[in-house]
Amino acid sequence: MAQALTVTFPERDEVDFVIVGSGSAGGIIAKELSAAGHSVVVLEQGPHLQASDFTHDEWGIDHNYDMKWSTRQGYPQTFRKSENEEAELRDSVCGYAHNVGGSSVHFSGNFWRFRPIDFMEATVRGTVGGTNFADWPISYEDLEPYYTKVDWEIGVSGLQGPWDPPRSREYPCPPMPIKGSDVLLERAAKQLGLTPYPAPVAILSQPFNGRPGCIHCGFCNGFGCEVNAKSSSMIAMIPLALASGNCELRTGCTVSRVHTNAAGRVTEVVYWDEESVERAQRAKAVILCANGAETPRLLLMSESPLFPDGLANTSGFVGQNLMFNGHSSVTGLFGAPVNAWKSVPTTRVVHDFYELDPNLGFYGGGGIDGRHPTRGVPLGFGLVSGQVFDGPSWGVGYKNNLAYEFSHVAAFNGHTTSLPQGSNNVTLDPTYKDKFGRPAIRCTYMDHEDDLATMRWFLNKSTELMEAAGAVKIAATYPETGQEGSSHLLGTCRMGDDPNTSVIDSNNRSHDVPNLFMCDGSTLVTSGRGQPTMTIMALAFRAAEMINNAARRNEI
Repeated sequence: MAQALTVTFPERDEVDFVIVGSGSAGGIIAKELSAAGHSVVVLEQGPHLQASDFTHDEWGIDHNYDMKWSTRQGYPQTFRKSENEEAELRDSVCGYAHNVGGSSVHFSGNFWRFRPIDFMEATVRGTVGGTNFADWPISYEDLEPYYTKVDWEIGVSGLQGPWDPPRSREYPCPPMPIKGSDVLLERAAKQLGLTPYPAPVAILSQPFNGRPGCIHCGFCNGFGCEVNAKSSSMIAMIPLALASGNCELRTGCTVSRVHTNAAGRVTEVVYWDEESVERAQRAKAVILCANGAETPRLLLMSESPLFPDGLANTSGFVGQNLMFNGHSSVTGLFGAPVNAWKSVPTTRVVHDFYELDPNLGFYGGGGIDGRHPTRGVPLGFGLVSGQVFDGPSWGVGYKNNLAYEFSHVAAFNGHTTSLPQGSNNVTLDPTYKDKFGRPAIRCTYMDHEDDLATMRWFLNKSTELMEAAGAVKIAATYPETGQEGSSHLLGTCRMGDDPNTSVIDSNNRSHDVPNLFMCDGSTLVTSGRGQPTMTIMALAFRAAEMINNAARRNEI
């Protein structure tokens, strides 16, 4: 593992780049730019955790939000389904992590590439009423080399599948061994004439890049990896950035605004440090990688006479077009143990329905994979046992069911598209503020009717698969009245060629501010099919290359 070279940059001296956020995109861009010789300061809200800090504390993770910002910790979030409603205070709506590496530390590791259709689907499928459905300004072919960089520099395990897009290089690690529950999914899919294949995951199946392979503890989704087998930017990128000697990582830093000068160029980033002292770092350029909720909030908070509606927001698209990705889940009870709780979250996926037939009458598509209904978490299962299959919720019967069902259940989950709508957005809450006095994130969201129809279609198809798998009891659910939160926060500072309908250009540069860049889930134009992190990372490698080249040409 690379050794950190301690460097400290004076706040009143201009560094080449300040990067806000160290997650999936920020960690990569910090590594790439610092390795290229640029001076970089990374501002991260949370702590720099190590593998030894991660535990299997289910109550702490799921109920105390130990790895997420929440209202309980002084970071309120509010939610409403439409602008006609009063937003309600929630514990957590936008479920992002607060630590170096961001949500890549606690993600499930599902790593699907987008396909060529994802980048040009609006042209292929046409207008969808009530949406801002649009093509990307780049293609799959433009991004493919950077997907491959993710495979090999971040660390991905997999096997090229029958429906996968073209790739320039095979996976660096073989796929994970199949779980017992996914054997059932594979058999059922083949029985229905489908083509299941090994799920690609950002978890090492064998030692790679100086890191160990997975120990199959079963605590991936929502938890940090205590052996560093999960390929987060925290372990794969940040150590290399620090080893360059050109990167300073400042933790416990909560950014309040980005300042610009009279010419409309970024000059400094203002933030509170761990002691709640207000500071500011001067910079030649700023890169926002704070996630699809925090990046638009920061831009909206950085209004000025030059930018009265928020920094980089002359289009009015900052915060708009929020996408969550759709989901559904079908749980089956089997007569023998299937042990879905073991190992990584999923080892098989069905992608035959990546694009649904237009003749169905609605837009959509996605994939189905095998899971445990409560992420393999015993406490979570204990809290819902008795509700899934209408059993007793207390007493001897409850205990017996719990002991039996935990190892006898499996879930087939749908992961689906989400359409961009201007009515779905992140804005500043006028009432609630966080402990620093910043306006709370207000999320307004209601799934488009096509998104609901897609989720329902995948629910029905997953039910067919569960029946074919031989489940003796089946329970199915999807958010039929609309989703009310997600960790996928996409589209709120979208990429595009037209400055009137996008926030950044195809090189991740703000249309309005030439030395301001953005790269995270906010910059996605379409949602993909439920697993956006690999695309965010590929975009980060590409953006870093474009930014470095522009800096070399003295164009920033």
